[in-house]
Amino acid sequence: MMNKNERPEKAYKNLEFLNSEEARTIRILSEYIEPLTRLKEHKVNSTVLFFGSSKAKPDNSSPLSKYYGQTEELAFRLAKWAIKLEPKGKDFVICTGGGPGLMEAANRGAARAGGKSIGMNISIPEEQIPNPYISAELSFIFHYFFMRKFWLVNHARAIVAMPGGFGTLDELFEVLTLIQTGKIHRDRLLVLLYGKEYWDKIINFEALLENKAIDPDDAHLFSVCSDPEEAFSFLKKNLLPFL
Repeated sequence: MMNKNERPEKAYKNLEFLNSEEARTIRILSEYIEPLTRLKEHKVNSTVLFFGSSKAKPDNSSPLSKYYGQTEELAFRLAKWAIKLEPKGKDFVICTGGGPGLMEAANRGAARAGGKSIGMNISIPEEQIPNPYISAELSFIFHYFFMRKFWLVNHARAIVAMPGGFGTLDELFEVLTLIQTGKIHRDRLLVLLYGKEYWDKIINFEALLENKAIDPDDAHLFSVCSDPEEAFSFLKKNLLPFL
């Protein structure tokens, strides 16, 4: 029997219940509503999303290291330009998966420009620590990959796919599939593959066309650039109509 002064725990304060299988839908809903609320609070209207390897370091320790400085420079130019647009709120905010490597480089470039940037991290067995260049109020951590992917893409008006591995390829192809199938309108989201030399080696789009695995129009769902200045000019020109 309960002591007459004891009170049962309210359901929303019961951590054992909230972490149970039965409460999974509540946790999923929380990962939808909390980012929605925080992004609205900080007046984030739209983003430029950077994909890229977490393994690329700025110290020339890997073949992808050369892209670190280029990622930082492109993000710097975009953030510096976007700050001056003076919209009602923040447009084209740099957003990443929040981890190290090329994600860090993009957040770092935005910070160097004096702009805010977003990091949307994920809890995984090999814990991925949020990089130090993310704006603290726009640093998120997700448990569910699909909710993280939703928020990475939801506010994006452009995606810059820097060289990367499984994670980058997974994110890139999911976005291309959403555009291909009309779940994201083709005129709503720009997709830019950065680093022609890398992408030509990794993905044989010509073979997909030759085997009729994709339609000719699908080859135009993305553009390719290999230089920060070229990429910035392309994005600047094509992002302005979104304002």
